[in-house]
Amino acid sequence: MDWDHPDAPFTFVTDGLDSAVRRARAVAGERAVGVAAGDLARQALDAGLLDEIHVDLVPVLLGGGTRLVGDLAKAPVPLSAPRVVESAGVTHLYFTVGGGSRGERASAARQ
Repeated sequence: MDWDHPDAPFTFVTDGLDSAVRRARAVAGERAVGVAAGDLARQALDAGLLDEIHVDLVPVLLGGGTRLVGDLAKAPVPLSAPRVVESAGVTHLYFTVGGGSRGERASAARQ
């Protein structure tokens, strides 16, 4: 793949989601690894690669949009009670996937 920005801080991964998450974990070290919401988050949940889901709740009704994770193959997915962090204009909700503690999986973020 040709890419005009050789110093860009990301890598194209074409051999699957599991490989991408593994590579991201290696680069991140002790830091968190995040995946975008939507179909990528659904695939990561179905593959057992997520341990936490973040939802940023803003008081606006849009009237349409894309579901957070779409149709899960392995539903239902149990979540913990949310950890709630409130700030001006947004409430951040953090759910542990499976109700357990944070492990080595990635996190899905919805902004």
